[in-house]
Amino acid sequence: MRSKRVTIAHLITELNRGGAEQMLYKLVCRINKEKLRPIVISMTDKGFIGRRIHAKGIPVFELGMELGRPTAKGAARLFGLLRKESVEIIQSWLYHADFLGLMVGKLARIRRIVWGIRCSDMDLANYRRLTYFVVKANAVLSNFVDAIVVNSVRGKAFHSSCGYNHKKMVMIPNGFDLEEFRPEPTAKKWLLGKLGLPDNVFLVGMVGRFDPMKDHETFLRAASLLGKRNPWVHFVMVGKDMLPQNPALSPFLDSNLKERIHLLGPQEEMCRITASFDIATSSSAYGEGFSNTIGEAMACGVPCAVTDVGDSARIVGDTGFVVPPRSPEALARAWAQLLDLGREGRMALGEKARSRIRERYEIGEVAERFEKLYESLL
Repeated sequence: MRSKRVTIAHLITELNRGGAEQMLYKLVCRINKEKLRPIVISMTDKGFIGRRIHAKGIPVFELGMELGRPTAKGAARLFGLLRKESVEIIQSWLYHADFLGLMVGKLARIRRIVWGIRCSDMDLANYRRLTYFVVKANAVLSNFVDAIVVNSVRGKAFHSSCGYNHKKMVMIPNGFDLEEFRPEPTAKKWLLGKLGLPDNVFLVGMVGRFDPMKDHETFLRAASLLGKRNPWVHFVMVGKDMLPQNPALSPFLDSNLKERIHLLGPQEEMCRITASFDIATSSSAYGEGFSNTIGEAMACGVPCAVTDVGDSARIVGDTGFVVPPRSPEALARAWAQLLDLGREGRMALGEKARSRIRERYEIGEVAERFEKLYESLL
């Protein structure tokens, strides 16, 4: 790469808590700043992750659009930012940012445009009509970008089948900071204390925003099945809108289990909360590409039970259990098997899981793969 630093604009739909947003944060913090100058542009506002990025000394800009509602004013502001900041590469994240980045990037004569696809088989019936249009339009427009970063094998296969240009696709998985997410022996006692629970309770945890693809219904139905057989299991659910006042959750909350299901909403101490789980879970029904929360749990030495959606089975390997999606019975059985292993058995699996993350998905090596991609394009 040339001696002068290359400015890369990372364009993303929003910067609140989420898997793509977390990965963006990790990447811009780790990327080689002597060669690359990252700036971050949110189509909406700075959000929680944007403030964290800004605190690291990385410029963060906001276009002021409403989520899912692009505007001409926002596009004009993006055009001005790209020219003012002398951007040479746009790296966009998620469908709407991919669409906007290509349109405005071409007008601004940006040298290289890279898309980011973070999901697998989306069920578009559960999303706005505009999202459906953007996903379909992007299949045609994918011929006009320089590269498409996909974070999962299944995501690559699905989008190829939808007409996206598979020759432009580059597989780069999510990466994890093993210093941030690590085993913490006192974490469980800390969380039990916050919840007012005794030390002999088991914690089954799930981290994820309230969204149809996450299939919280399956998680809660599985909790009901296991809870009837094991009175010492409690269930912790963390993420946006995971709160008792969310009316969409009420039909699935077993009245006999309400005291054992803890809806904590968004949390800031995610490293500590994740490390407190005896078992971590992803119950996604579709759409999941590469689950950040499962990788984080594995980095914390927590064994996982996941549905076979996206690359979850590939990530977990032989360090946990994989079950079919939309099967509460299978998920409850997997939890029961992990509990039957006992503390030592689960710790052994957890150590194996952490080693798997270190060997395959360490954030430093993942950031290097992004750097090599950008170098190859220039």
